[in-house]
Amino acid sequence: MIESPSPNFDTRRADISMVVIHYTGMKSAAAALERLRDPEAKVSAHYLIAEDGTPVRLVAEESRAWHAGRAYWRGIRDVNSASIGIELANPGHDHGYVDFPEPQMAALEGLLRDILQRHDIDPRNVVGHSDIAPDRKIDPGELFPWDRFAALGLAETKPEFDYDPLWIDEGTLVAMQRFGYEIRLPKETVSAFQRRWRPGKFDGVIDAETRKILLALLKRHPPEGFILGTHLPRT
Repeated sequence: MIESPSPNFDTRRADISMVVIHYTGMKSAAAALERLRDPEAKVSAHYLIAEDGTPVRLVAEESRAWHAGRAYWRGIRDVNSASIGIELANPGHDHGYVDFPEPQMAALEGLLRDILQRHDIDPRNVVGHSDIAPDRKIDPGELFPWDRFAALGLAETKPEFDYDPLWIDEGTLVAMQRFGYEIRLPKETVSAFQRRWRPGKFDGVIDAETRKILLALLKRHPPEGFILGTHLPRT
C-alpha cells in the first residue's frame, strides 16, 4: 500500500456502512492522483487502485473523503460520511472506456474483503457511483464485473427471477425507491439500475426484465413494512 495523503477530507458524521466504487475518468492514474490530491479540486477518495493493481491510500478510513458529491442511498444523504470511496484508474467513457485489468480487480478483491470484514458492511451496500447519483454519474460503468465480486460475497448477487409483476411505470419507480435509489429523475435512475443489474441494455426504458429483476431483489430482502403486490400500482 502506497501512502499519498490528500488534504481533501473532514470529519465523519455517521458510522461507516457503505463502499462506493468509482472510476477516475482520466487518462492515467498519475493524472487522477494529482487531481485527488489537489486542494483546489476539493475531491478525494480513500483509495485509488492503479491499472497495475498498485493500491494508494489518500485518506484515512476514519476521515470523511470527498468522493460521492450530492448522493443518496437507502435513506442516507451524507454518503461521504457513511462510506469508503475507492477509485479505479480507468479512462472512462470520455477518454476511451476499457475493461478493468486483472491486476486491478485482484487488488480490489483484497481491499474490499478487508474493508467489509473490518467494518461489518453488508455486501448489499457495495455500490457504484451511478447507483448513488444516477442523475450525474455513470461510473464504474457497464464493464465493471459485478458478478465476479458477488460470487465472492463482496457485492449483492443477481437474483433468480421468474414472473413479471406487471407494475405500471409509477409502481416500478416506487419499487426502485424502496430498494434504495433516489427517483428524482426517473429515466436516469432506471438506466443506473439497468447498468448495474443488466449491463447489456441500459436504455432507461422500463421493461419486463427490469421489473422481474427488481421484484426478485425486493423479495430477497423486503423493506420493513412493505408487502409486495399491495403497495405498487399494476396494469
